[in-house]
Amino acid sequence: MSDQTGYTVANLKEVEDVAPTFGYALNLEARFARKPFELEQSGLSYFRIAPGFRMPFGHTHETQEEVYVVVTATARAKLDDEVVELHAWDALRIAPGVVRGPRGGPERR
Repeated sequence: MSDQTGYTVANLKEVEDVAPTFGYALNLEARFARKPFELEQSGLSYFRIAPGFRMPFGHTHETQEEVYVVVTATARAKLDDEVVELHAWDALRIAPGVVRGPRGGPERR
């Protein structure tokens, strides 16, 4: 995974899926790679969200930005009171202080 060379290589699909721990295994795959990548001021996550599934909670960060990339199908993101529609290969930057809640779009892949 990592050594003293100044870089880390890890496969996101090998990072623990925590969705089953919280009872969301049927609708969500959630892999948080901040620790495996030894990140200090940022995070890296992998989500696979079932069509129409809405994250059961929103969250915000005081200082950290987040960037979401839709790889296949579609997604929606609730940002404060606005809903943004996203399609394959759209990238969404979310500023600190904005409440965010991703949701699977209607398309299945």
